[in-house]
Amino acid sequence: MQHSICFSLSICVRNPRLLKDYLWHAHLDYEICLQTNSMCFRKKTSSVRRRYSEFVWLRDCLEQNALIMYLPNLPPWNPFFSPGNKEQVLQRMKGFQEFLESVVQIPLLLSDSRLHLFLQSDLSITKMAKCASGKTSYTVAEAIQRSGSGCISRLEDKASFDSDCERYQFGQNSLHVF
Repeated sequence: MQHSICFSLSICVRNPRLLKDYLWHAHLDYEICLQTNSMCFRKKTSSVRRRYSEFVWLRDCLEQNALIMYLPNLPPWNPFFSPGNKEQVLQRMKGFQEFLESVVQIPLLLSDSRLHLFLQSDLSITKMAKCASGKTSYTVAEAIQRSGSGCISRLEDKASFDSDCERYQFGQNSLHVF
């Protein structure tokens, strides 16, 4: 009798949060939740926050790894994107989710340590790049395992934000900012 093993992988992009860097500049980040029973992933459940520029970085990295492969597109950058526009935020989240769902279906990309760091660690872009190239005192597995525990501090990109945080809650017809 032949036994088949069923692997599941669920990715959800949700909970947009507005971060104010300084007086006139703000950006959104999004929670990425992953749940899986796949042996490809170090953690079976994880939750990290990423912003648009980090998705762009990930796609660029994956493109370098898979030069001849078609990569899914990210939602297009919009110079008129408004964090207060519910439809724009929802469309972007949907685009991020579709991008990630497509990427994790491609075995070659699934072997890229930067994808795993992006999905399961809270490291900045700079630290992910250094870790993936072996230029840190910790391994990719250690970075993922310690994520969220404060063991590896976020020194570059993200820690420089002494910012006010606002959470969005979408009602049926409105967007609430806290």
